Amino acid sequence: MLRSALFLLALVALAACGGSDRVAAPDDTFGHRFADAPDARETLALAPRDTTQAFFRYPAVVDTLHVRPAPLGERTADGVSVEVLVKGALPDGCSQLSDVEQARAGNLITVTLTMKRPKGAFCTQVVRPFRFYLPLDGRYAPGAYTLKLNDLTRPFEIAEPDEEA
Repeated sequence: MLRSALFLLALVALAACGGSDRVAAPDDTFGHRFADAPDARETLALAPRDTTQAFFRYPAVVDTLHVRPAPLGERTADGVSVEVLVKGALPDGCSQLSDVEQARAGNLITVTLTMKRPKGAFCTQVVRPFRFYLPLDGRYAPGAYTLKLNDLTRPFEIAEPDEEA
């Protein structure tokens, strides 16, 4: 009995020491898309341009950012691609994600994500959680970067090739 308990304890300790075999969470994995997200957030794309109607435009309400660099095995001479999983909520049944603008100055990436709501519309007052996948423009060499998306700021790092897990 004691021998079985010690063996089980050793197995648990070995499993906890996964180190480089650690599996990244799906939200942190480059390219991963949920068919049915477990957090019940609808996956959204940008709404098509509509010039027939007037809209109010606001910064999108964002609560979480996951910066997801491509695996280092996908590196080219000029770096890797990076995407951002943006999680937030639309405030009513009429609002849609509208536009995204990106600017890069050295290692600072500034992104503005906006939503739009039709002027004069009567909308259901229901909060609609969403997820939005945003590929960042350009490629990223090893180094430290800062992403500023609307009011959220997230540092991230691109590892050197020999640091690949």
